[in-house]
Order: sequence, then C-alpha cells, then structure tokens
Amino acid sequence: MAFWAGGSPSIVDYFPSEDFYRCGYCKNESGSRSNGMWAHSMTVQDYQDLIDRGWRRCRPLQFQPSKSHKKVLKKMLKFLAKGEVPKGSCEDEPMDSTMDDAVAGDFALINKLDIQCDLKTLSDDVKESLQSEGKNSKKEEPHELLQTQDSVGEKLGSGEPSHSVKVHTVPKPGKGADLSKPPCRKAKEIRKERKRLKLMQQNPAGELEGFQAQGHPPSLFPPKAKSNQPKSLEDLIFESLPENASHKLEVRLVPASFEDPEFKSSFSQSFSLYVKYQVAIHQDLPDECGKTEFTRFLCSSPLEAETPPNGPDCGYGSFHQQYWLDGKIIAVGVIDILPNCVSSVYLYYDPDYSFLSLGVYSALREIAFTRQLHEKTSQLSYYYMGFYIHSCPKMKYKGQYRPSDLLCPETYVWVPIEQCLPSLENSKYCRFNQDPEAVDEDRSTEPDRLQVFHKRAIMPYGVYKKQQKDPSEEAVVLQYASLVGQKCSERMLLFRN
Repeated sequence: MAFWAGGSPSIVDYFPSEDFYRCGYCKNESGSRSNGMWAHSMTVQDYQDLIDRGWRRCRPLQFQPSKSHKKVLKKMLKFLAKGEVPKGSCEDEPMDSTMDDAVAGDFALINKLDIQCDLKTLSDDVKESLQSEGKNSKKEEPHELLQTQDSVGEKLGSGEPSHSVKVHTVPKPGKGADLSKPPCRKAKEIRKERKRLKLMQQNPAGELEGFQAQGHPPSLFPPKAKSNQPKSLEDLIFESLPENASHKLEVRLVPASFEDPEFKSSFSQSFSLYVKYQVAIHQDLPDECGKTEFTRFLCSSPLEAETPPNGPDCGYGSFHQQYWLDGKIIAVGVIDILPNCVSSVYLYYDPDYSFLSLGVYSALREIAFTRQLHEKTSQLSYYYMGFYIHSCPKMKYKGQYRPSDLLCPETYVWVPIEQCLPSLENSKYCRFNQDPEAVDEDRSTEPDRLQVFHKRAIMPYGVYKKQQKDPSEEAVVLQYASLVGQKCSERMLLFRN
C-alpha cells in the first residue's frame, strides 16, 4: 500500500484511445493518436514523473542565446529604451525551420508551438557571437537588428541548410576587392587612429593611457583592457535602461488560483487579452472564447500547490507569468513549476505587439527564470517545452534551444538532440536509445500493486480485479500501467466505477 505524506494523492481517470484522428499540426486526417487522463488532483512529483515519460526538456543551465535570440532581446531593449519599432510588418513572418539566423513569426502558441528559429548548434552560435563581437569581424549595425519582412524572405528562399558554412571565393572581374590596392578601412578605425596620433604628438614620451612601453615603441592600436566575451542571457535581458526610458516592462509571477488576490484582480484584463489573441491569431469566434473555457483551459489546474522548505520561494504548482508594459498586460505565459523543471504550457499575447517577437522573448525569460530558481533549489534545473515533431515546422523550432534532449519513446531516457536528428530525417518514429539491450527501467512489472480508487475505497489492483467480470477491464488497466510506469502506478489512484 502506498502512503501519501503531507497531502492528498493524485486521482486520475484513464481514457484509452483506439482510433486515429486528425493531427492539429501536420493536418493529416489520421495522423494522431493519444491516450489521455483526467486528473481530479495531481501532486507535483507525480506530474514531474509523468512528463519524464513523454515530454521534451531543455538544459537551461548550459543555455547560451543564439544570434537570433540576441536580436529579439536587443529589439525589446530598444523598444523599452527609445520606443523604437521595427520597420515593416512582423505579423506575417514566415515559418520555416531551415531559416538561417532569422526569427520568424510567433503565431499560435500551444506549448509555444510556432516560434520559428534557426537550427544552429550552440557551439556554432557561440563562435559566431564571438566573431561578431570580436575585432576581426564586421559589427552589426543597428538597422540589422530590425530586419524587415523582405530581408527575412531572401534568406528563406535561398534553400541553404540550417548549418551555415562560410565559403571564400575569388571575386569575378570587375567585382569584389581590388587586391592591388590596400584594403578598405572603416571610418571609425580611421578616426581612432587620428585621435591616437594626436595624443602621441601631445605626449612625445608615449605616456598614453593604457600603454606600457617597457622599452618598446607604443602601438597605434593598444590591446583592449578586456577580452570580448559573449554576454549571458541574464546580461542581455536585464541590461540597464536609461532613466528616461520610453517604456517600462515588468514581469509578475502570479499563482493560477482565484484565492490569490493579484490573480483575481488581474483576471478580467488577462481574459480580455486571451480573447483578443485567440480571435486574431487562431481565428476563433468570440463565442468560442468564453470565461468558462478560458478558466478550464488555463486557470483551473489539477496541480496541488506545495511550498516545501527546500523548494523555491514561490513554491510548486501552476502560475501565470504576466508581462506588464506601462501598466497593462501584453502577454501571459502559463507555466508549471515542478521539483525538477519549469514546464511551459501556453502563451497568449497582444497581437498589436507582434513586432517584439513575444513568443521567443517569453521563452528566453522562462529559461532565465528557471536558472534563477535553480540558485535556491539545485534539483530544479530543466526547462520543458513540450512535444517535438521533427516533420512539423510548427514544432521543429524547439530544436533551436540548445543544448537540449529528446525522450526515447521506448526506454524513457533523455538523448541529446544532435544524436536524434539523423534518425528523424529517415523516419517519423525512432528509438533514440542506441543500446539494443536497454529497456524501460520503470516499466510496470507488478501490476497487482497498482492502486485503484473504487467505491470510495483504495485497494491494490490485485484485489480489485477479483471483483470484476469485464474481460476488457484488465487490458485497459495494464495499458495505463505501462504508460505511467511502476512508481506512478503505485502512488496515483486510478479511479474506476
């Protein structure tokens, strides 16, 4: 018999699925099949173990923002500091998983499904960041951070692979640099050299700031005091703004509970934003976006809130991360905070601010938030983004957040995505674990120990099945046990009537 210290057990109904139905992502009429549970209540540990048997996670502690991520963060900072709005329309940015260093539109976000980013590896991104910030590369001009629709489209239509390779070719006659002449120099470098020459004339002894002669003639280009290092995610997000900044952005974490006064007071504004988002982005009818549907979908969570002494200050449970711009909510990220991870559930935002790429921005903020929680709770060290479908552009973007892992659907171990991609190119379904002898370590081996809640009584399945005459009952229960694993089957209560 299982014991539930300090709280109520998880109680679930299981609904097996025998038929295939239309997939909402790839639009295949028979491309989806799922088995579901209705949770009357759910402990955070049970939910943590369940998503470890079917969800994808990202390692935020090692995460470094890519060039495209940095562009989104800089775009937000420019908007907050100076009120700058990117030129052109960003609402209809294309969604293409092969785009190279461009951030596409963030449309319908179910578990943040539609943020389109390039699929560059972390190592490539870090190298490119160093090159772009180093002295031997071309620095990005401000207008490059505000790409228009046309410039993005040119990259998309090039057909280049997601991993870019720089190739140096000889220029055609009449084109390119003339090798017989000295290389062109930037005006900024020429100005710096003139300034240093002027200083040297004023200080013939060579006593210039930053120089250490020691018998050697001073260089016109003294070494920089600090080597160029890529900024961390936190440096980019929390970069200081001027006192006279045009806008103020505040992110508030609010428990998804009507017992919380802040959640209750902001509910009306949050609901209005949800309706605006669903109608504009998903083309839902206003009648389909009632308060009842909104509450059931994003506010009424089966997760039991917990505040253990060794947990984060906010506790575990379901939360709304509200993005307040100048006193009004422009986006809400729905998240679950669990013992080992922050799990992204949904995002809705004001379509009027699509130019800020709020889908990408919120994901980066959630990664930074996960790292913040990790400082207090060391085991909380992952960011889960939900399902990954390699053949679906609306889902494939998640592979851009690296390093990240995919869950093997047979052995339930996490495998680096780089090792999974070659197999996914050849088949939609793959076993990622390359060890042919490996099995599911938490597979159901003793189904009779599974806990059943029947007629207000808790009993092992071994006792319950003796009272049943329906031969199909056992097949359903065994299927449930195989999907939730031995640990959860002994802790959770399977409701049967």
